[in-house]
Amino acid sequence: MVDIDLEKFFDRVNHDRLMGRIMKRENDNALLKLIRAFLKAGVMEQGLVSPSDEGTPQGGPLSPLLSNLVLHELDQELQRRGHRFVHYADYCNIYVRSERAGHRVMQSISDFITRRLKLKVNTSKSAVARPKQRKFLSFSFTGGKEPKRRIAPKAILRFKERIRELTRRTQGRSLRQIIEPLSVYLRGWRGYFGFCQTPSITRALDEWIRRRLRCIVLKYWKTGRRRFAELTKRAVGKSLAARTAGSCHGPWWLSRSPALSIALPNRFCDWLGVERVAGIG
Repeated sequence: MVDIDLEKFFDRVNHDRLMGRIMKRENDNALLKLIRAFLKAGVMEQGLVSPSDEGTPQGGPLSPLLSNLVLHELDQELQRRGHRFVHYADYCNIYVRSERAGHRVMQSISDFITRRLKLKVNTSKSAVARPKQRKFLSFSFTGGKEPKRRIAPKAILRFKERIRELTRRTQGRSLRQIIEPLSVYLRGWRGYFGFCQTPSITRALDEWIRRRLRCIVLKYWKTGRRRFAELTKRAVGKSLAARTAGSCHGPWWLSRSPALSIALPNRFCDWLGVERVAGIG
């Protein structure tokens, strides 16, 4: 796979060149004026607005569309050469049969981007590698004869960091107040990664989330006496409840205990309205 990343792409788009491409497709003066105003809006830094003579606002709603217009010539060139590729904004992956072919394509396409498009390839972020070693929009591939789409490892790390933030108990929130934003995030995350083909990963993430929620509930039951009462009230035998309530282990360790699995089963999280991410592949 030839993984190409364009250096400071959104900062270097030439406004006149871009507007010329748009005018070839659209002759609505009001729309053209609006897009020009969007490009010239400037950038606010420390309360001061700086004028923008080139580039498109990174993160702006129009930027991905405008970038496709800028790089349409690249798409046409790749199609003319018969390459299999995928392209979004300033990222482009080209799939080839061998590493040798990959290096040849990397060199020729980099020359085309520099010479024809007046853009620069970010050599530190671009590479020729196996698909499983790279990522594209937070997706990657497994190895083997039949590769499957998987969630990139860094995306999973970011997911866990966000879940930790949402389920932190240092803000004096109730369980319901934690669940609401958590479910919103999980719903959006599930929608984005809906093309994942590795359900074992999402099942493991669901188990990890449920364990965090059990840990939160256990922390709410602060004393051993309270824990014993809550566990026995939830069909846990007195002997097991006593051992769990009096355990010297912390809440995270106890969140995997048999007593917590009985008292707070998976259907408890479903009852709270916690979205599941498993089953998206």
